[in-house]
Amino acid sequence: QVQLVESGGGLVQVGGSLRLSCAASGRTFSRNGMGWFRQAPGKEREFVAAISWNGGNTYYADSAKGRFTISRDNAKNTVYLQMNRLTLAYAAVYLCAAPPSAGVSTTARQYTYWGQGPQVTVSS
Repeated sequence: QVQLVESGGGLVQVGGSLRLSCAASGRTFSRNGMGWFRQAPGKEREFVAAISWNGGNTYYADSAKGRFTISRDNAKNTVYLQMNRLTLAYAAVYLCAAPPSAGVSTTARQYTYWGQGPQVTVSS
């Protein structure tokens, strides 16, 4: 059974940083792109960042560029999201996702496996 387990969410003040981790189990995703999405209350799920299988290519939503960094460690079957200079607008549930096959996408429907998502809360 494939599982994506995120950690690292929580409460941070405006301007602060958080690092999210997503550990995969049940299969290896070392040949798959991985992605992060977020969903705020009452809003649709939106793309945040994605990374190719070897980390050579990364993709960011405009809102994440310059603030967030996605990375991965295939030996640990883990992908990370470093979030810096957070503002109130970044508060949401952040979801790790993996596609069923090789490739990388910025579109949620291309992903089959999803984590539960840690809550990121930003306080003023």
